[in-house]
Amino acid sequence: MDPGGGGGGGGGPGPGGGDKPNLQVVYQAVQALYHDPDPSGKERASLWLGQLQRSVHAWEVSDQLLQIRQDVESCYFAAQTMKMKIQTSFYELPTDSHVSLRDSLLSHIQNLKDMSPVIVTQLALAIADLALQMASWKGCVHTLVEKYNNDVMSLPFLLEILTVLPEEVHSRSLRIGANRRTEIIEDLAFYSSTVVSLLVTCVGKAGNDEKMLIKIFRCLGSWFNLGVLDSTFMANSKLLSLLFEVLQQDKTSSNLHEAASDCVCSALYAIENVETNLPLALQLFQGVLTLETAYHMAVAREDLDKVLNYCRIFTELCETFLDKIVCTPGHGLGDLRTIELLLICAGHPQYEVVEISFNFWYRLGEHLYKTEDAVIHSIFKAYIQRLLHALARHCQLDPDHEGIPEETDDFGEFRMRVSDLVKDLIFLVGSVECFAQLYATLKEGNPPWEVTEAVLFIMASIAKSVDQENNPTLVEVLDGVVRLPESVHVAVRYTSIELVGEMSEVVDRNPHFLDAVLGFLMKGLCEKQLASVAAKAIHNICSVCRDHMAQHFSGLLEIARSLDSFMLSPEAAVGLLKGTALVLARLPLEKISACLSELCAVQVMALKKKHRADNRIVERCCRCLRFAVRCVGKGSAALLQPLVTQMVGVYQEHQHSCFLYLGSILVDEYGMEEGCRQGLLDMLQALCVPTFRLIEQPNGLQNHPDTVDDLFRLATRFIQRSPITLLRSQVVLPILQWAIAATTLDHRDANCSVMKFLRDLVHTGVANDHEEDFEARKELIGQVMTQLGQQLVNQLLHTSCFCLPPYTLPDVAEVLWEIMQVDRPTFCRWLENSLKGLPKETSGGAMQVTHKQLTDFHKQVTSAEECKQVCWALRDFTRLFR
Repeated sequence: MDPGGGGGGGGGPGPGGGDKPNLQVVYQAVQALYHDPDPSGKERASLWLGQLQRSVHAWEVSDQLLQIRQDVESCYFAAQTMKMKIQTSFYELPTDSHVSLRDSLLSHIQNLKDMSPVIVTQLALAIADLALQMASWKGCVHTLVEKYNNDVMSLPFLLEILTVLPEEVHSRSLRIGANRRTEIIEDLAFYSSTVVSLLVTCVGKAGNDEKMLIKIFRCLGSWFNLGVLDSTFMANSKLLSLLFEVLQQDKTSSNLHEAASDCVCSALYAIENVETNLPLALQLFQGVLTLETAYHMAVAREDLDKVLNYCRIFTELCETFLDKIVCTPGHGLGDLRTIELLLICAGHPQYEVVEISFNFWYRLGEHLYKTEDAVIHSIFKAYIQRLLHALARHCQLDPDHEGIPEETDDFGEFRMRVSDLVKDLIFLVGSVECFAQLYATLKEGNPPWEVTEAVLFIMASIAKSVDQENNPTLVEVLDGVVRLPESVHVAVRYTSIELVGEMSEVVDRNPHFLDAVLGFLMKGLCEKQLASVAAKAIHNICSVCRDHMAQHFSGLLEIARSLDSFMLSPEAAVGLLKGTALVLARLPLEKISACLSELCAVQVMALKKKHRADNRIVERCCRCLRFAVRCVGKGSAALLQPLVTQMVGVYQEHQHSCFLYLGSILVDEYGMEEGCRQGLLDMLQALCVPTFRLIEQPNGLQNHPDTVDDLFRLATRFIQRSPITLLRSQVVLPILQWAIAATTLDHRDANCSVMKFLRDLVHTGVANDHEEDFEARKELIGQVMTQLGQQLVNQLLHTSCFCLPPYTLPDVAEVLWEIMQVDRPTFCRWLENSLKGLPKETSGGAMQVTHKQLTDFHKQVTSAEECKQVCWALRDFTRLFR
């Protein structure tokens, strides 16, 4: 096969030029990539091979490497390159080379089947991706089964191809489009019984060959996941009884057990609509309930892998039958033995086991919250109580743990998830009752420190949801916690501080506790291990008890002055400053200006020489200044000039994007003040110069999404607060051109800011037509659209079809809608021109989009009476290109 054209093995030393590289050089590069002891040699080889993979010569070079079969490394590189080229560069091949490429790949996988499983997988993926794109290869499943099913030696790679084929149908690497995808799914559904029959035959041939059984289960799971298997047919299949047989047997190996578990989970997921899949649903339901004994055996043998597998299956069972469990608890498929299985798992000593079931418990809580049926709630109350009891036990630190609880390791993240889950489920048990019970366990016994800490942790999770009215327990808890001796374990002190922060409303209702609480928190602030959690608690107290905290403002200001002497995380430092700013806003008017100047001076000083290069500190300063400006509003006007001067000066040297964000806050607050507008425009123009320089670099937009996000937030604020100022400036066209370029950026926040800027910019031409500046705005937007309208529509359509994920489409639709409001007839013409530029066929020869689909989309958009209709049309249309 020579789809790339050109023969011979000679050529230049590198793939960057026009010549095909010498195979010997490719071998040397592959060897260097895997075996060069010098990291820089590996790096050079990796870059060179990456260039080769992107070149058109990669097709032929890979084909030759696979024919020669010199070693595992070169064959793996070649197989991976083939897969990558088919996924991303299939358009490089002429249509008449597709058949020879297919035959070549099938020949390679047969010849290399015994070399290495990873090579077989890469080649199987290449063949699957080719089949999905190659419109002329009809009934590929039938072809492959006919060709290989009678050769026992070929069955492993045949199963590998049949496993990855359904998986690749929804692959994001392949943009085969909705038309082709529908055609493929229908084709695979038609041949699904052929595949199941093949798998049954393979079971007969496999005997006790464990590797073969694993392949069979993986393949079956893949077809379940695609949702094309007939559930009545599968309910009676011997494959199903074999799965449960394997899972019931104590002697089943770990790998086979995992494959069987994955397959059962896929089957349960596939029948989410239970009523339409009733025969299979019943078989799976009964089958899973038989696994309880096997679970206990795995626990007895301390086989954690199997325990985790069983818990996954039990959880998937509960997820699938959730509606039945909630609507008909204890009856039929709502049998509560399903939940009992999960509570048995919650009793396992390893927290990783119970964690698997969290999503089910969240969903159960959500469903029960919506039902508002007291009888149903009472049925589940006892189950939730047992769960909470188990979770409190799982949250205990090891008795020999030293220091504070870690929040960023796996166990710390588990505890955070427990906290979230408890908050979601507490309504079923009653927060007042639960809080009192937890406190009673501390009061009545003398539990070890790790039990105390875990109970306090759960109490902190629910403290905010406990009813404050006439609740002596809350006051008693607060009093007990702030009196804790410093000699208790530091983890207990840490969690106690968290609890006090969560009880800020109790403090607000009982201000006589405030001094004792602040004293308790200040002790924590002065200790390195407790400083950040104490700062967070002080922020909470400031937020809720603002009026009571006004008398302590001087103390807060003192803390702000010496912030760097406390060992605080950036988040905690910002929280403290936010808290200070909140209290500042409650001071008498005559004091605000002086106190604000002092608080901001602390921050502006940090922007001087010492810290201006430290992104962490600059970010903190900007967030504090932003918060102070927000809290005090127009009262901070005196700071505007020195602050802008300082910002612009530092930004010329260090492009911290937070300055752009702070700029947007200043525009928001002062943009409507006539006297401030020119100064703010000068600020924008000064900030744009280094910003444009930064994003003009290669991959500048991709490498600096925060800068893009903050730049267009600033530009949007200008459009909202002082549109004429921006529209008459020199900077508006470059900003708009960068916005059009940035529409392709696949970054949630940055893209959202870009689209909001474009939407608000265009909207300015039609908004508030009763205002005196309307005609000027309308004319200026008209000029902008005449200049860049067609380019903008082209880009928005292209980026929706080929660049952006579906969640961004509502934002794109809003921009298109606004353009249409400005001048619908012109927009109709622009959209028609853009649609003419789209490809009508895929590179594999399949129909990408029909003429009718193009005209339907044009009509749906241009006749839309609401923005959401544009969004629906765009969502359906872009599926044709995904």
